Amino acid sequence: MHEFATPDELAAALAEAVAAALRTRLTDQATATLAVSGGTTPLRFLQALGGQKLDWARVVVTLVDDRCVDENSPRSNAGLVRANLCQGAAAAARFVPLYNAALAPNADALAVLNWPLAAAVLGMGLDGHTASFFPGGDHLAAALNPAGKVLAMPMTAPSAGEPRLTLTLPVLLAAGFLALHIEGAEKRLVLEKALQPGPVANMPVRAVLARCPAPEIFWSP
Repeated sequence: MHEFATPDELAAALAEAVAAALRTRLTDQATATLAVSGGTTPLRFLQALGGQKLDWARVVVTLVDDRCVDENSPRSNAGLVRANLCQGAAAAARFVPLYNAALAPNADALAVLNWPLAAAVLGMGLDGHTASFFPGGDHLAAALNPAGKVLAMPMTAPSAGEPRLTLTLPVLLAAGFLALHIEGAEKRLVLEKALQPGPVANMPVRAVLARCPAPEIFWSP
């Protein structure tokens, strides 16, 4: 677990770690695929990552999950990533949203990406969800199936707001670099609870924390 005094310090360190993972993948492959999360927590990280020196034209960026809303909506993770990461030199990266302009699953685009992911950065909610693995989700068991072959699937849940699309657990666990980015005392308490034994269905982030090797956790107050 990596602890930092401020969110800015965390963002800088996480950006450097993700950039290093992308550079490593690019040493022997033509492209490297990165999956990032939305919400307010990763804004500093996305901006810091966009400032990293990378061969951005060989980087493909997609989302861990997104809401089924138009990209112009303030609730869209795709819109957030375009505005905060895909700027400056990083604008040369290819961005592949989980939903196309018709708000239909973007399965065709995802199928041709360079898998497995070079890096994935997850967040965590106060209810113990990560990606769109929500407690009570209608496709939660299928999305968490470690033997599943589907790259992404829809998810609706009482606490999720809009219907969503999410990458599945095996896709995320296969990432060369997997990080969990959390901030604040409340989420630290949730993390400590999730690290204890208990039902995955109640706190789906447990399915990610059980990965071997474990994901790298980045936390700041």
